[in-house]
Amino acid sequence: MPFSHLKSVLTLSLLFPPNVLATAVDFSDYGPLRTYAQSPAQAGSLTPMLRSGFSLPEGQKELHLSASAASVWAETDDYFADYYHNTLEGGLTWQVNDKWMIDTSYHWRFSGDNHLDSVTMWFHDAFGFSQNGREDAAKHQNQIFSKDGVNQQNISGENLNNVVILYVGYQLFENQYQGLSLGGSLYYNYVDSGPFEDESFEQALQLNYSFRYEKHHIHSTAAVSFRQGNEVLSGISYDNHAYSVNLGYEYLTGRHGWLLELHHYQGLLETENDFSKASNEILLGYRYYLDTSAIEFSIVENYFNMDNSTDIAFNIGYRVKL
Repeated sequence: MPFSHLKSVLTLSLLFPPNVLATAVDFSDYGPLRTYAQSPAQAGSLTPMLRSGFSLPEGQKELHLSASAASVWAETDDYFADYYHNTLEGGLTWQVNDKWMIDTSYHWRFSGDNHLDSVTMWFHDAFGFSQNGREDAAKHQNQIFSKDGVNQQNISGENLNNVVILYVGYQLFENQYQGLSLGGSLYYNYVDSGPFEDESFEQALQLNYSFRYEKHHIHSTAAVSFRQGNEVLSGISYDNHAYSVNLGYEYLTGRHGWLLELHHYQGLLETENDFSKASNEILLGYRYYLDTSAIEFSIVENYFNMDNSTDIAFNIGYRVKL
């Protein structure tokens, strides 16, 4: 090898170590934040997630793990809710071939003191949001009351949901810039004892469209979910179907992803109070990309209707390609 060529190779080796040259970091297929709905009624039932319209590389698998902590505050003439709920989630996504994708996940949601009241009040003050009466109540309570006969003075430690979700996606169209997919979900919840004892089976259909160009990624989902039965605590009937529309944007800078998402969920309950009205969530997220995995963090805040939504929630997740 001529000396000049050898010198060039040595220089490149110093600037770019072999493991860096050999590893291609693919940021394009993580899609939106993997953060489940946090509004009380939506968190307790099948609420379709914002998903990418693109497929993963054929045969690829993704392991996903996450944890969330949320604080609920709602005070109206019909009900009062001041409690925490926390969720642990894990699952596996598998791109079976260029058309079909399977995503399985397990969600355990429970009430436990996560000490978010002080953080919530600080966050609302910092960004100019109303406390909506929270400043007058004692901190770190876990209680729910309503005119419908709900009288739960302390739900700390209670299981709220014990859920398995199966999602199957089909790729309708995909090129370098656009992806369109159709998906269906099956949801099974089983809580064997306590005030939230329940066994329910729900379904959903959704259409996902994504557009990406260089540093800009846009995702959207329109969905409808189907359910029968009554809300666990109050016995109020669910609407037999509910619509949702989710939008998301990510801006990539190197290994950093900055995300903004808007989630709109139709009200679920056949009642005259706020739970029959739409719930709206805004998500601010950050994702750090490693070579074959990503760590993501998000903050969920409600807007428009403060009395049927979670005040604030925090989510952290880890996703790794297998």
